[in-house]
Amino acid sequence: MSTTVEGRDLEAIIREETDLDYHALNAMLNLYDSDGRIQFARDRQAARQFFLQHVNKNTVFFHDLKEKIDYLVEHDYYEKDVLDQYSFEFIEKLSKQAYAKKFRFQTFLGAFKFYTSYTLKTFDGKRYLERFEDRVVMVALFLARGDEQLATQLMEEIISGRFQPATPTFLNAGKRQRGELVSCFLLRIEDNMESIGRSINSALQLSKRGGGVAFALTNIRESGAPIKKIENQSSGVIPIMKLLEDSFSYANQLGARQGAGAVYLHAHHPDIYSFLDTKRENADEKIRIKTLSLGVVIPDITFQLAKKNEDMYLFSPYDVEREYGVPFSEISVSEKYYELVDNPHIKKKKINAREFFQTLAEIQFESGYPYIMYEDTVNRANPIDGKIIMSNLCSEILQVSSPSTYHADLSYDEVGKDISCNLGSLNIAMTMDSENFGRTVETAIRGLTAVSEASNIESVPSIARGNDMSHAIGLGQMNLHGYLARERIHYGSEEGLDFTNMYFYTVAYHCVRASMLLAKERGRAFEGFERSKYATGEYFEKYIKGDWTPRTERIAQLFADAEVHIPTPQDWEDLKAQVAEHGIYNQNLQAVPPTGSISYINNSTSSIHPVASRIEIRKEGKIGRVYYPAPFMTNENLEYYQDAYEVGYEKIIDTYAEATQHVDQGLSLTLFFKDTASTRDVNKAQIYAWRKGVKTVYYIRIRQLALQGTEVDGCVSCML
Repeated sequence: MSTTVEGRDLEAIIREETDLDYHALNAMLNLYDSDGRIQFARDRQAARQFFLQHVNKNTVFFHDLKEKIDYLVEHDYYEKDVLDQYSFEFIEKLSKQAYAKKFRFQTFLGAFKFYTSYTLKTFDGKRYLERFEDRVVMVALFLARGDEQLATQLMEEIISGRFQPATPTFLNAGKRQRGELVSCFLLRIEDNMESIGRSINSALQLSKRGGGVAFALTNIRESGAPIKKIENQSSGVIPIMKLLEDSFSYANQLGARQGAGAVYLHAHHPDIYSFLDTKRENADEKIRIKTLSLGVVIPDITFQLAKKNEDMYLFSPYDVEREYGVPFSEISVSEKYYELVDNPHIKKKKINAREFFQTLAEIQFESGYPYIMYEDTVNRANPIDGKIIMSNLCSEILQVSSPSTYHADLSYDEVGKDISCNLGSLNIAMTMDSENFGRTVETAIRGLTAVSEASNIESVPSIARGNDMSHAIGLGQMNLHGYLARERIHYGSEEGLDFTNMYFYTVAYHCVRASMLLAKERGRAFEGFERSKYATGEYFEKYIKGDWTPRTERIAQLFADAEVHIPTPQDWEDLKAQVAEHGIYNQNLQAVPPTGSISYINNSTSSIHPVASRIEIRKEGKIGRVYYPAPFMTNENLEYYQDAYEVGYEKIIDTYAEATQHVDQGLSLTLFFKDTASTRDVNKAQIYAWRKGVKTVYYIRIRQLALQGTEVDGCVSCML
């Protein structure tokens, strides 16, 4: 059945001739028509005109696929070894299958993002060598590593929009001149000059290769601490932050973008206030941190002290390590707090707990930082042996690590375990439409595992070792709001929360099952499996003993209509037995990142938070303002696209809490506040998130009216 607009066929409108260029057509999204309706068809027209006016004219022509592949291999555009794993006949068949899907970008921004940021271009950057189908096929061939069945399944899942690899993978896979496939990295810095020096080198090496890098600073001795027993010698964490910031600025990925870095510090570190002050608007230039992201690790005890309006003590990492024989980050401050307070051998100072949270909110209000990791919540939920001490640049990676030790020349004495992020996301709407929900999840897990196995970051041995030991991946999700709105369900409503719970519950089952199958096929589990809650069976108990059925009739019917089987306690019991026998291959399985560019090319709402605006405004390089309509939105269902500022933080946190209980790592949670919000509102949100069992908080966003879109009565196209 054709979609109609004012009685006319939508495809006819899209295909009608026009003198307007694609940019002007896209801008019409920000202008209501004569009936006060949003002109969605104009954006589809813009996408079509983008191809007619720009893409087709600037694409290199080849007579057939063989000529194209031979050219791309001969001229060092494609990686020959990838293609050599398959017969040409299979590659041709897979390509024909991809093109037969008749893929079309649903929005102008989706098409623009793909051709600007992902597709293979000639070395001078002026002409295109791939269509979307070509990129999908090459990614599938790369990840399948010679397995024709898996390559076919990956192609099907990606081109259908069900699975979208993260930007580094989708951009680089199969290209001869490429960066790494990995999204980001997490490293520890220990309290010695060798570790600090090696970390600066790691920042340079990893940033050069295109990944964002986060560092834990918690173990660094505080400002004024002794060095070689001489008092008041240490400069604390700020100079290290400065060195890291300069490193990321220098290693800027061939000028493509600035390197991206983050640093995490424990709330009970004596330098915590000076750490936060680096992001104040009026900070002295000597300490100001401009581009480095900040994260604070907060244990339960900090909230408990604030509730009782008590002082909170900050403990010297230098003294703690000498008293306990382990770095400060390995100590549970909540468990040892009063013991640390009473220990006369540990230097400490006190601040007021409520004033600390007030300061936190003030800085977040000014800058959006710091991110927050709720330390005890994270570690209670951690199924892996060991302690999680930090998160990453986007606050969703939560994995255990171990320290490295070094010789005086900075060579490794003992290589520790650091962390890399191998990410990709499912489109919730398309996954619910899948003819085989479990196969979609399994294919995604296999694709991400291939990313892990194809990555070898030799320049940072602790990263390489951590990846080899864990095969850790992070399957994410996006388009939750788009799906709910399509099904006429309000975000954060009883039915919305019910769906979120049951969807993530079902995904969790298939993730573990897929990883078990990988372990069975490969004959081994991740290193340390035997010490995990998967091995003991503890992970499965809540699913075997709990009631995991839909709470509302509507959601039960949605799953039934989609023919998506909701796992039963017996399913979990059987899986528990299989995991006990074979193990699982991936130490970590899920993480929900803040999807950006891949959401646009996939026609998804970002991650699992609500839309920031019904019509989002983006500033895209030289082209200026570009408008992006929320997926599945029509003039008839606008009421279901209440934006994140109107939805409010409680419903957003409630939604994330439903998902969190089924995600072994974290979810990148952005909190949105109206421009009337106060620091007290931010504090209330922090406390509410902690009480609801959320693991991390990413950015704080305050509404800026100038960036709303389609709320403007006047024409803005002349300003583009």
